[in-house]
This record gives sequence, structure tokens and C-alpha cells, in this order.
Amino acid sequence: QVQLVESGGGLVQPGGSLRLSCAASGSIFSIYKMGWYRQAPGKQRELVAVIISGGTTNYTDSVKGRFTISRDNAKNTVYLQMNSLKPEDTAVYHCNFNVDFREYWGQGTQVTVSS
Repeated sequence: QVQLVESGGGLVQPGGSLRLSCAASGSIFSIYKMGWYRQAPGKQRELVAVIISGGTTNYTDSVKGRFTISRDNAKNTVYLQMNSLKPEDTAVYHCNFNVDFREYWGQGTQVTVSS
């Protein structure tokens, strides 16, 4: 069994920054893909950013140039550095890992951008 534990959410003013972390624990052989999704009230969950084992990254257009995804393979951890935050970034952020060809989700962490 694999568990994902997220941290780093909170309340921030527009233009501010937050760093999310998601660490995997349990029986892990390899992690192919790590990603972040978000879901705002009344909206569908959307992909924010993803990083695969070779280091290739992909971002949704609305966060390009503001968010950076990175991973620490030794710690089975993925990070999302979020800069220049906007009110429309407010959502619950979930990490998603592909571990040994199975998908796992974190419990979610709230990010609120408001003055």
C-alpha cells in the first residue's frame, strides 16, 4: 500500500507564493509520474502540472511561468512552487503519483488566494 501526504497549503494574498509538497511512503519500486491537480468549487478537477521520471514537465497554460514542479526521487517527493498567485488559483490541490503502474491520490490541501 502507498500513502501520499501533502503539505504547504494555506491562505496567501494575491501576488504571493506558496510551496506544496507531497511525499509517498509504503511499498514503492518506482514512480513514473508525479503530478498536481486542483479542483475549485463548482468546477471539474484539472491538471496543473506533471513531471515524469526523465524530468520532462508539462503545465496547464494558466500557470506557465508562475508555477514550477520538481521532484526528489530519493525522498519520493514532488513539489509545486507557486509564485504570483492569483485569486483564480484558489482550489483544493491534490497530488497524483503513478507508482508501479498504479495511481494514487493525496487527500488534498486547500490553497486560498485572497486579500
